[in-house]
Amino acid sequence: MDTNLFEKNTKNKDKNSYSAKDIEVLEGLDPVRMRPGMYIGGTDDHALHHMVAEVLDNSMDEAVAGHADLITVSLDANDCITITDNGRGIPVDPHPKYKDKSALEVILTTLHSGGKFSNKAYETSGGLHGVGISVVNALSDQFEVNVKRDGKIWQQKYSKGVPSTKLIEVKSAKGTGTSIAFHPDPEIFETAKFNARSLYQLTRAKAYLHRGVRITWECSENHKKDTVPLQDEFHFPNGLLDFLSQTVDLEKSITPEPFHGSVEVKEHKAKIEWAICWKPGYEEFMRSYCNTIPTSQGGTHESGFKQAIIKGLKDFGELSKNKKVSKITADDVLKGATAVLSVFITDPQFQGQTKEKLSNTYVTRVVENAIKDHFDHWLSRHPNVANALLDRIVEAAEERQRLRQAREASRKSATQRLRLPGKLADCSQKTAAGTEVFFVEGDSAGGTAKQARDRATQAVMPLRGKVLNVASASFDKLQANQELNNLEQALGCGRRDKYNESKLRYDRIIIMTDADVDGAHIASLLMTFFFFEMRDLIEKGHLYLALPPLYKISQSGKTFYVHSDEEKDAVVKKEFKAGSKYDISRFKGLGEMNAPQLKETTMNKETRILAQVSLRDAQNMVDENLEKFVNELMGKKPEYRFKFIQENAKFVGDLDI
Repeated sequence: MDTNLFEKNTKNKDKNSYSAKDIEVLEGLDPVRMRPGMYIGGTDDHALHHMVAEVLDNSMDEAVAGHADLITVSLDANDCITITDNGRGIPVDPHPKYKDKSALEVILTTLHSGGKFSNKAYETSGGLHGVGISVVNALSDQFEVNVKRDGKIWQQKYSKGVPSTKLIEVKSAKGTGTSIAFHPDPEIFETAKFNARSLYQLTRAKAYLHRGVRITWECSENHKKDTVPLQDEFHFPNGLLDFLSQTVDLEKSITPEPFHGSVEVKEHKAKIEWAICWKPGYEEFMRSYCNTIPTSQGGTHESGFKQAIIKGLKDFGELSKNKKVSKITADDVLKGATAVLSVFITDPQFQGQTKEKLSNTYVTRVVENAIKDHFDHWLSRHPNVANALLDRIVEAAEERQRLRQAREASRKSATQRLRLPGKLADCSQKTAAGTEVFFVEGDSAGGTAKQARDRATQAVMPLRGKVLNVASASFDKLQANQELNNLEQALGCGRRDKYNESKLRYDRIIIMTDADVDGAHIASLLMTFFFFEMRDLIEKGHLYLALPPLYKISQSGKTFYVHSDEEKDAVVKKEFKAGSKYDISRFKGLGEMNAPQLKETTMNKETRILAQVSLRDAQNMVDENLEKFVNELMGKKPEYRFKFIQENAKFVGDLDI
């Protein structure tokens, strides 16, 4: 034994001791505040809005159980949200296990408490195995509950999970119900500000899932920048079919009469509702729920639904002697589909505390069996539509096989695949016709662009800051520059005299930078690179500049994106009444836009504006040789640039710096 080591450890035993006194016991809701990520998945914007879903789910459970038919969701100016229902009201009598506490206080201050762990109070619920209202209480700096029950209104207030008042009787009142108001604790969350549009969409979606419920929405004017109505009411007597009708232009779909329905499976105490239609394009949309909880990651109910659809189509194809049906897969079936699925079951099991994926294995079989019979009847009643749908899905299968073969032909080995830059998010289409690559300023904007793109035809490659100025760089420095080498590899066409048009991997090369001075400088540097290194690419008409908007103008659901001060003034004059209030925000960069905004304004081929880079037009603008002109503006000698500025400054009006 190393006695020196033993002596050393003995001397330091007080410093490194580990005994019973070091074991920390967290009581009540302390674990929630210490580790919020374990209960709501984090402290980001998603977790913040999940708090609202937890409270709203409790009210929806009352509605699904038949005890409530009216829910109100209200967001005030200070980001305090109030959710009220006319259900039975949370019990306020003393709890048999905790004689000195009401059942209400036990529910709000104790993890794993409530009326959903047996089937006595609820046959189906969304809250089972979820984080619970006690966690919302723990993570709120202000929390107030009012219960209407037994002819009275009872009230209690909390802060950070601890009662700040006793349960008191406020006044007499008729009826029953629960009202919960809370404000997220800014000490816990990265931001305690709600996005009103996200909450509006969440509230609206819940109303689709239960035909008997009416939900009212109220919002302070302080949130009008989120472009949502200040007041609205949701009631959809046709359930998911109403959702489909408001989401898709059914007259232009392949299935003008959607496949929809609902069924109860008494053996499993389950209820299943669905609606699906198919559009001409390939873009697919699938949204599923379990006990009104959105399951964004799908699960066993989605698997059962897809199996029912694919088996039904294959059976119909075989009866129609269509031999091509053997090629189709579940992915082919959903190409171009818009589908919504809702199930209610008694014992939902989810993966993760935030309940994003259903895992009950028996549900797959239950859903498949329930929907398959209905789908068979639907196909037989609409033979013309069924045949058109089958042809469309077989076409999707053949397209998938063609893409796979093209991919195998063009990417024959792992070595070839590794030649593409790591940051390039490539498109799935392997032929160049109709494809685009966006060279985007920065990883942040690049990440948003990857979410906003059309994955089939649009590739995205983020660039790190300002690229090398090739007009002033030495040959060795140019060859050693990794950023430009990555750009060349992404395009695949070579440089200068090695440029090969047939090997260009994209139809359009689009430079997308911020609409400011730095963005313009980066765009200038990239255009300089293409001018000197791939001039044929410009001459063939492949190079473009994306034109993101400068301003967003909004008022009560109306939104306009404009690209200049002149356009802004024109839109305000035309679209808004004199003296009316509207909100104008200026985009400082692409990173300020979320993915839907970037898609709508800058990347969607139907709505965006592109500027094509033309050498012919540029040559007409200068008297001397174009290459000399570019060298003077971008080269090593600043005196030429200074001269250009002096001669042209008189033409500049407003300068954006």
